[in-house]
Parts: sequence; C-alpha cells; structure tokens
Amino acid sequence: MRAVLIDSEGSAPRLLEDADESLLSGEVALDVLVSSYNYKDGMAIAGKGIARTHPLIPGIDLVGRVTDVEPGTEGRFSAGDLVLLNGDGIGESRHGGFATRARVRADALVRLPAGLSPERAAAIGTAGFTAMLAVLRLEDTGVTPESGDVLVTGASGGAGSIAVALLAGRGHRVIASTGRSHENAEYLRELGAAEVMDRRELSEEPGRPLQSQRFAGAIDGVGSTTLANVLAQTSWGGTVAAYGLAQGPDLPTTVLPFILRGVTLAGVNSVECPLPLRERAWDTLAAELDMDLLDAMTTSIGLSETIDYAERILSGQVRGRTVVEVTQ
Repeated sequence: MRAVLIDSEGSAPRLLEDADESLLSGEVALDVLVSSYNYKDGMAIAGKGIARTHPLIPGIDLVGRVTDVEPGTEGRFSAGDLVLLNGDGIGESRHGGFATRARVRADALVRLPAGLSPERAAAIGTAGFTAMLAVLRLEDTGVTPESGDVLVTGASGGAGSIAVALLAGRGHRVIASTGRSHENAEYLRELGAAEVMDRRELSEEPGRPLQSQRFAGAIDGVGSTTLANVLAQTSWGGTVAAYGLAQGPDLPTTVLPFILRGVTLAGVNSVECPLPLRERAWDTLAAELDMDLLDAMTTSIGLSETIDYAERILSGQVRGRTVVEVTQ
C-alpha cells in the first residue's frame, strides 16, 4: 500500500511506498482510484490542528472500487462497486484518501452517480459537495434567482469556484468576492459570475451592524469580519450559508441582522452530513454541474507531490480544484 503518513503530532509527513495495511479498519475495503486536495488536507499535512489521531493518513476525499465488505453490509455494497466518500472524519480522525487502499464506514459511502467518472467525482470532492450543500440551504430557505444578487466569498477557491458555477447554472446573478480580483476576474466570469469584487471591500474592518442591503443571499467560506459585513448587507429575509473560516472563527457582529431583517445564518457541515442529504447533493451535482467548467478549473498532482503542495494551498496560491493521482 502506497500512502502518505503523519506518524505523530508535530512530525513531518512521510510518503511510504510499502505502508502496512494493518493500519486500516472499517467495514468496506477499497482500492482508492483517486483523491483530491482540499484546504483541510494542507492544514493536516502542515500540522495545523486538523489531525485528531495519530498515526494518520490524510485526505478527506476518496473515490474507489469496493474489494471486500464485512458481514452485515453485503446488501448495500459488493465487490466491484464504484463509491465515493467525503468527510465522515477521514483524513482527520480516520485514515483517509492519500493512499492506494482504504477501509471506511459503509453508512457514509455514496455510490458513484451514473455518468460521473471517478476523476470528475474527485475533482468535485469535499469542496464541490460543500458548495452544493450551501446552494441547497439557500434555495431551501427561499432564495431564488428572482430574489436578487447572491454573493460568494472566497470565490476563486475550490468550494467557491463550484458554488459560483452552480448558482449561475441555476439562474442566479452571482457576485464573486476574491483576494486577487485582477488575476481571477476572467476566470470567475467564465464560471458564471456577473460581477467580481475585491475581498477588501468586506474584510478590512467591521462596518455598522446594519448596512445597505445588497445581497439576497450569500455563500461564505471566510468567516470573521467578512461574514459580519456580509450579514450586515444581506437583504430582509435573506440567507447566508457559512462553511469556512479562512479569515478566522470569530464573528464581530450583533443580533441586529437577525432580529431586524430576519436574516438567517445557516451553517454547512459536510463532515457529519446524513446519508440521504449526501445522496441528494451528489445526484444534483452529477445532473447540474457543467463538467466542462469543472474540467477547466481542475489540475492534477501525484501522491508524491502532496506534502510540498500544502504550502501552496495554505498561502492561497491554488485556484479551483486539485485531483490527487494516488498511484503517481
């Protein structure tokens, strides 16, 4: 088994060409076909608090082929099935996808949707899955294309990029906020953004708790001052779906947007997402996401490159999505 392994807290990750498969435990055994690289993976490899157990194989996504199932799970999966898994603690508290083999819980596995290749499923990964959950939260709370503009913060990142594409595909007018507006403006417009704004408009300092109403809804992966200002600029009855904390976990705001404008702050948690919602999100992604746009925002690296790649993704140098070819 080929794998990246973090032996202990504070130790440097290693790429092992012959890792001990007895490390693995779980009801369903898989050959990992492909994984993907997320911000959390960079944090885990850099020792920034994501790894909750050691030793640990990082990688919060995987797409694989079932090779064996423990008694009691035969009815759901059998050898040869193509499956995918995002979150559920892999790459954090359970061994993850940066390996050629895995064992995982059956209750978190989703069958690969028909017509979706393993490579594209990995390109979507946790980032796209999270983006889809956020879009569903907006629309389930009544934010429609007729409601007005929808903001996406951190729009050039993996989840942000897919959120822009999904919202635009559903007919929303999307405003994309990014830290490199000149560099990323054309890229974001190609994904469907109608307008690109510099993140400094939202991130530099908290404004008044209630500001001019600009957004019918928003998807936020930044947190902190940015989220506070987004809430203050959300229109009456709007929803902000929050999934990240790139700027920080604090929220310097008041209750005024909630009690005077009826704004909803909806948290998005992809790790502990129940299976029916997982299946709904993946079926919708397979049906709606423009695969040409997905391909255009995706790059590939080998497993041998994952350790050094952490610095790039944590410093904001990675745009779109990154697939990890575990055999390379």
